[in-house]
Amino acid sequence: MIILDTSIWIEFLKGNPEYNSKIKQMLESNKILAVDCIFAELLQGVRNNREKNIILSYWNYLPKVNGNGLFIEAGLFSNNNKLSDKGVGLIDTLIYMYTLKSNSILWTLDKKLIKIISDDLIYKT
Repeated sequence: MIILDTSIWIEFLKGNPEYNSKIKQMLESNKILAVDCIFAELLQGVRNNREKNIILSYWNYLPKVNGNGLFIEAGLFSNNNKLSDKGVGLIDTLIYMYTLKSNSILWTLDKKLIKIISDDLIYKT
């Protein structure tokens, strides 16, 4: 399964052709997992009800990763690995933990996040 980071969802929702066909294919093949903090970031940036409804429809449709207790794990992992010193915030660390817990790969454009994740967990286009 694949987790799309906020940056990838934004490109898809903007209609960027570089991302649209691949993501549509993934959606049709049920290969995408939804993560609550990513959708929360998307919802935080909506400009109108239409955008909100589109994002919520994907949220309602997609399978989700159970994140029970992951925020605490992410905080400990971030502290143990000094990730805030490397510019990686708690939400990005949480996304990494979701990726690990779900045995998924992450598609992201976030360079700081890419630096902390092992290469086999990053989606390559």
